[in-house]
Amino acid sequence: MRSSSKLLVTSLVCLLATACTGQTASDDDSGGDGGGGGGSLVYLVEQLEDADALSRLEDHLAEFTESSGVEVEVQQLDVDTMRTVLQTRLRSEEGPDVISFGSGPSFGGALAEAGLLYDLTDAYEENGWEVYDFAKERVTYEDTVYGIPGEMETVGLFYNTQVLGDLGIEPPRTLDDLRAACRAITEAGLVCMAFGDQDAWPGSHLLSMALSSAVGADGMEALLSGEQSWDSPEVVDALTFWQEANQNGWLGESPVSIDYDTMTSLYISGEAAMIPTGSWLINDLAVGADFESGYVPFPAPDGEGVFAAGLGSGPMIAANTDDPEGAIALLDFFASEEHGQWAVENLSTIPPRPIDTEGLEIDPLLAQVLEDVSTLSEGGGQLGYNIDVLMPETFNEAMFDGVQAVLTGQSTPADVAAALQAASQQ
Repeated sequence: MRSSSKLLVTSLVCLLATACTGQTASDDDSGGDGGGGGGSLVYLVEQLEDADALSRLEDHLAEFTESSGVEVEVQQLDVDTMRTVLQTRLRSEEGPDVISFGSGPSFGGALAEAGLLYDLTDAYEENGWEVYDFAKERVTYEDTVYGIPGEMETVGLFYNTQVLGDLGIEPPRTLDDLRAACRAITEAGLVCMAFGDQDAWPGSHLLSMALSSAVGADGMEALLSGEQSWDSPEVVDALTFWQEANQNGWLGESPVSIDYDTMTSLYISGEAAMIPTGSWLINDLAVGADFESGYVPFPAPDGEGVFAAGLGSGPMIAANTDDPEGAIALLDFFASEEHGQWAVENLSTIPPRPIDTEGLEIDPLLAQVLEDVSTLSEGGGQLGYNIDVLMPETFNEAMFDGVQAVLTGQSTPADVAAALQAASQQ
């Protein structure tokens, strides 16, 4: 998940994205008929970018109100404040009914552990909510399903098709292909890969994509579960590639001093030929770039890689809501194919469920990504993992700091891998 408020507008109205524990729905309030029958809900979301984003959200929720009779009041908190006060708010008798918040152990997982989120197992089956298996696993905790996944995000390598075409470069499929491409692009006077790690979280995506392509889904699962050590040679090698790329100038000048917005501007302006980041960039490209982009998995050492994947933020129901039936009806609205189509067309996001895109006005690159994700999620390949949405805060801090230390030369890949292993044991 992109850990920046720039993504919140695309994530807050998409599908549910966390595993959680809490109150179990009774037979009388399971919401199986999908209707709230009146009443009102408080929906607490992460701070929106602007008034237009709030207006779009409220207009969309008005469609739910019209069909269900349930009013929805949107409240906002900035991300840092929300992380600080959310548990307190959820324990309050006057707290929100539904929240939009990040997934992963240090976000939704922490709320789950505290018993603050509503158990949706019965409602899930009764409403027939359809999601990809990959996504459903992310919202299952100890065999109990607590949510409908949020939008899917993949992390890979975007490239300027015109630049690569003019230089006679094919989209890189292996690390050696990427090295050769970077040398040619640098000789042509361009930055090979736009990158900025001032915000620290983008560095985790470098490790996620390189490691996912190197070890595949099974290897990532072994690392994330603790079956494989984080100081393994594969982790060291993944970090070493980025050390090499930075030392050769392939990431531009002083990437640790560049923020995410500047990083994306370097690519959209045409100053960089490629950019390693996530599928959330597609909307920015459609709006701001005057060239076509391709999007491929980050290359593997000896062959084609795999996309790293994760889930974005999404709504969850508070365990102590006064209106579980209405809250479940709202989730049923978010779980529908119609909502998924709206999100694709209006927010350029990737729903975690099959979507019929015929007749939708969407960017061709997004259409390609949707098709790729659908094929991979339904068994036509494999997806890697975006690490930071699946690991606790202690580990993520070690990863953020470690990648920066590799890029600044303050630490070696082997030392950072050892620090990751130590953090994974805490």
